[in-house]
Amino acid sequence: KTYAKRGDVVLERNFAAVDRALEGLVEVDVPTAVTATALRLPPVPEAAPSFVREVTGSMIAGVGDELPVSALPADGTFPTGTAQYEKRSIAHEIPVWDPSICIDCAKCALVCPHAAIRMKVFEPSALEQAPEHFLSKPWKARDLPGMLMTIQVAPDDCTGCGICVETCPAHSKEEVRHKSINLEPKAEHLEVERERYDFFLAIPEIDRALVAPATVKGSQMLQPLFEYSGACEGCGETPYLKLMTQLFGDRLLVANATGCSSIYGGNLPTTPWSTNADGRGPAWSNSLFEDNAEFGLGMRLALDQQEAAARQLVTEVAPDLSGSILDADQTTEEGIAAQRVRVTELEERCRSLGTPDALRMLALAGALVRKTVWIVGGDGWAYDIGFGGLDHVLASGRDVNLLVLDTEVYSNTGGQASKATPRAAVAKFAAGGKRTRKKDLGMIASAYGDVYVAQIAMGADNPQTVKALAEADAYPGPSLVIAYSHCIAHGIEMKKGMEQQKLAVDTGYWPLYRYDPRHTSPGEHPLHLDSRPPKLPVSEFMSREARFAMLTRARPADAAELGELAQHDVDERWLVYEQLAEMEHEPAEQGATPEERTEEREEAT
Repeated sequence: KTYAKRGDVVLERNFAAVDRALEGLVEVDVPTAVTATALRLPPVPEAAPSFVREVTGSMIAGVGDELPVSALPADGTFPTGTAQYEKRSIAHEIPVWDPSICIDCAKCALVCPHAAIRMKVFEPSALEQAPEHFLSKPWKARDLPGMLMTIQVAPDDCTGCGICVETCPAHSKEEVRHKSINLEPKAEHLEVERERYDFFLAIPEIDRALVAPATVKGSQMLQPLFEYSGACEGCGETPYLKLMTQLFGDRLLVANATGCSSIYGGNLPTTPWSTNADGRGPAWSNSLFEDNAEFGLGMRLALDQQEAAARQLVTEVAPDLSGSILDADQTTEEGIAAQRVRVTELEERCRSLGTPDALRMLALAGALVRKTVWIVGGDGWAYDIGFGGLDHVLASGRDVNLLVLDTEVYSNTGGQASKATPRAAVAKFAAGGKRTRKKDLGMIASAYGDVYVAQIAMGADNPQTVKALAEADAYPGPSLVIAYSHCIAHGIEMKKGMEQQKLAVDTGYWPLYRYDPRHTSPGEHPLHLDSRPPKLPVSEFMSREARFAMLTRARPADAAELGELAQHDVDERWLVYEQLAEMEHEPAEQGATPEERTEEREEAT
């Protein structure tokens, strides 16, 4: 009854599996004494902080109920960056870097879901105490001449998903299958890679003011402050969050809706949200599905109030500093760094004065450094349960950003259909394939006319992804970024996730665009299509995912009908977007009819 819709072959395989299990049963004698010589590792390393050893470690070991109440934080605030101490070491194979082939593209570090592949660019002097086997190569970019670069794996934190290997474009001329990043048996490389990674972490982080963060290479030179999460191996959501911390660093505030991102983001006992060498990091808090947008808007309003009060006080407490502080340009990393120096001087002045106004100024001074607020959640929050709040925030006109990690299904709660679920996809509550088309959240948001909107897919266009996030942060109003996130619920081989994202864009299933209301001068258009017109049928994408393919096996007639409608959805949406963007094409492409599109796809296929 449960699996009939999967087809007779699946039923017979299940019956056979049960029969073989019964045939294979044997009795096992339990020994009376322990004879093993290998001991279980401690839950966290001995070098971990005392709180992590005593409290976090007890929870990881499954004896958290034995902790006294006095051991827990009185205010409920737990330390950040504790995922680094789990050291699960679950991968059988880990990526090993070959610098002789590397082309410095930084793609492997960008797509890593767990921040287990990292890149650093540094002065040659940083290698004075390096182990003999530590690997590096000359950095080829013109902006940092004479520097060296290293790509390094965290061997105990890597999940072995293989996305970095699949994404790496650098091949050996002698052996095509050999890349700059290759999966190798972990046991053969573990000790060497551990030593390399320990030294790698000790290399100083590059000055943020020296790089261009809004580029693929520039962003990957920067320290990720979201690391080693417990998300599924190969997760499609976490690379966006990691990238966000690299772009915005410790001035990031995150309101996180309940869902996958709140579970791997802040579920006890550990969190991947981390801090830099100065002890600063993103501020993160979780709210419910239904009110996360309002929760994040409250963060923005609070910051605005604090900044307004600070700007008034600074003219009274430190009038000689007020001009440079209040008129500071904080649109660049250099500007933000300079403002922090000025604010530090202001804080020292306040401490020395000690007056009531000075002490109040001391509490508010940090608000004078530009912050960025991001409201984060999945499609269940954004399209469904929290849509009313999201719409309210978009209409607020406030400088707040929303990131939708769109897996097109309620991933965390078991794969139920949402309004983001596309036509023909099988999900819980849509067992016969979803009959209606996906809600177009981006176009709904753009209808306000003053909301920045972007639709991105990291696996399809790395630069567009980085650029869209940077533009959303810089836009002085509401911003909505919808990020295609492949998911284990799609029924794909997870190491192929980025490749599947690219196919989604190539078939027109997921168009890439940026809607920037500032582009309203003559000759400019708010909507800019960043992907090309689809040349492949959407069936090329759908056939590689179990969420679509299972309908073909169970109900071929329904699958064919819904597949045709799904193709119509793609064609119609592209024509609408094309008209909105007023794109100029060659005469053969301009205004192509659905029939002409079909002919083009058949030729391409």
